[in-house]
Amino acid sequence: MLQARVYVPPHPLIQHWLGLLRDSSTPVPLFRSALGELGRWLTYEAIRRDWLPTQETVVQTPLAPASATFLDPEVPLALVPVLRAGLTLLEGAQALLPLARVYHVGIARNEHTLEPALYLNTLPPQFDPQTRVLVLDPMLATGGTLMATLELLTVRGVDPALLRVVAVIAAPPALQRLSTVYPQLTVYTATIDEALNDRGFIVPGLGDAGDRSFGTGHLG
Repeated sequence: MLQARVYVPPHPLIQHWLGLLRDSSTPVPLFRSALGELGRWLTYEAIRRDWLPTQETVVQTPLAPASATFLDPEVPLALVPVLRAGLTLLEGAQALLPLARVYHVGIARNEHTLEPALYLNTLPPQFDPQTRVLVLDPMLATGGTLMATLELLTVRGVDPALLRVVAVIAAPPALQRLSTVYPQLTVYTATIDEALNDRGFIVPGLGDAGDRSFGTGHLG
């Protein structure tokens, strides 16, 4: 049976920034900076394995011709941060993919039903079928928010096999749910935690990534 591919890169810098995020005493500016760094490092991991089409050509150096490899400019790239917390990963991802188009999806989770509610969608009506899409969603807990985002993308023509997800922490319920519906999907995450609590938060996790990034809500 096919299942989504999940990678947890063993890079020491990824683990360093994750440790800062987990620490409840980390101040808001450093927390937000750590998420930005993870956006950079996890994006690097996500795009380095047979995902970005390239073109072979020849350039003229000051001394002689030399073979060169460039990204194929004809293949569209898109970054989709899931608001709010996905915005913190965007800066790092955009630094590596500055020509990618950015589309925002805003989804709030109902704290009583735990179901996602869409409040912002800047996606185009239709994507080129060759578009590579990187979805930025720091916390994959129940998987509801990401599932809603992926549905918005796939109905607009995005091939799930060309989708990659950058997360910071994932939990088994979300990964199992994603594998069932999107077995072609590839997920890059800094870690996989054990469980969810009765409110649907990842344990041990890092708390509410949005509130801790922007200094809102109950942070204690």
